[in-house]
Amino acid sequence: MPPRITTALAIAASLVAAALAPAAPAAAATAASAAAKKPNLRACYDGNCKITITKRVSFRLDPSFGVTKVWIRFNQNMVEVSAKGPGLALGGGFSEDGSTTLNGITFSVSSLSKRKAVIRLSHPG
Repeated sequence: MPPRITTALAIAASLVAAALAPAAPAAAATAASAAAKKPNLRACYDGNCKITITKRVSFRLDPSFGVTKVWIRFNQNMVEVSAKGPGLALGGGFSEDGSTTLNGITFSVSSLSKRKAVIRLSHPG
């Protein structure tokens, strides 16, 4: 075959192969890891959740708890929790395997390091 036809066939074959190839696994893995890093803070609205945080977070709570917003921050030694509601401000701190209770919601930490904390919120009822 003449060189032009061979080159055109090679280009066409590579275009067809690219169109039929599955989505890039690296892009899917990156999207999955980004989703895994972001905690579902909305799940904590009812006072029952388990979240893994990598930085300071804040989220809303059901007003029936008397507090409507919570802030959680941490370092490798301790977790600090603050909460506010109408005419009310609360706070507490605890270390790994410790807990604090604010207006009936218990905040506990099962894992704590410089880079992340695993926090559980729970309440009876």
